[in-house]
Amino acid sequence: MRIKYLLWGIAAALLAGLASVAWLLEHPPALDSVRPLFWSTSTPPDPTLKVSFLGVATVLLDDGETSLLTDGFFSRPDKLTTFLKKVEPDLQAITQGLQRSGISSSHSKLAAVIPLHSHYDHAMDAPEVARRTGALLLGSSSTAMVGRGWGLPERQIQVAELGKPYTFGRFTVTLFPAVHTPTGFTGGVISEPLQPPVRASAYKEGQSYIALVTHNGRRLLITGTAGFVPGALQGQQADVVMLGIGAMGPRSLEYKQAYWHEAVTTVGARRMIPIHWDDFWIPSTLPMQPMPRPLDDFDASMAFLQAQGAKDGVDIRLPIGWTAMDVFAGLKR
Repeated sequence: MRIKYLLWGIAAALLAGLASVAWLLEHPPALDSVRPLFWSTSTPPDPTLKVSFLGVATVLLDDGETSLLTDGFFSRPDKLTTFLKKVEPDLQAITQGLQRSGISSSHSKLAAVIPLHSHYDHAMDAPEVARRTGALLLGSSSTAMVGRGWGLPERQIQVAELGKPYTFGRFTVTLFPAVHTPTGFTGGVISEPLQPPVRASAYKEGQSYIALVTHNGRRLLITGTAGFVPGALQGQQADVVMLGIGAMGPRSLEYKQAYWHEAVTTVGARRMIPIHWDDFWIPSTLPMQPMPRPLDDFDASMAFLQAQGAKDGVDIRLPIGWTAMDVFAGLKR
């Protein structure tokens, strides 16, 4: 009889736990406490360099003559599909994303799509974006396999060399090594052409990058994940860092401080703009909202960033999705 009651108790505890997780997944953290940090729409974008955050770690840089895109992820399959089914590029979502961002498929000025690593929420859509625009797919050998699996011509695929400057119009992009935030999805390579639909887990990390973008003497650093290689950015400088904070919240204070030091302090940044904080399982047509617990802890991330920014004199701004910004506004050269 005791065993029966024990089993009933365990079952009830499991059901309560599952119900709690389900509730958390459907109730993301509120943005009320960080509203003052969002970019002011009254600040006009610099016509010589517009920077737009398009969700996750997709960032568009456009100087009117040339544009660059990190990741280029627009599909955003839902949780059920991601965890239990197979994923593949959503062609309609890509069409809508390109139109909304102003990226033209005809007469495109998009020079390169640069996935910062090869997980599906970074690299899956990139070959289709490159195919439609004629852009170069620049990334790791794993990203090259994603491109080949989609049938992208070899002339549009280039495996990047770490530390090598790549010039596109007035942009210079240099990629430095990074590693993914420590999670169950960290690591692995894609060693043969990857042809979707496949499980999301088939999109292995490959080489992760930090992108340093120079334009007319200004320097912008973009990290696609809250992981780092100690010393990778030693000797580099950047005015602004667009800091990937996905899965950073649950990490220890010591980890957060080390990441801040490597990605912000080392380069002497005076402004930090968090990216990769939004829930990428909801359509991009909906307002951006933070990744829900227990998958991340947005509140903990922002509390740390605000405290560290105040301590170090670094301006913290949250980007408004799909809105062009002058990320250097107010920063003296």
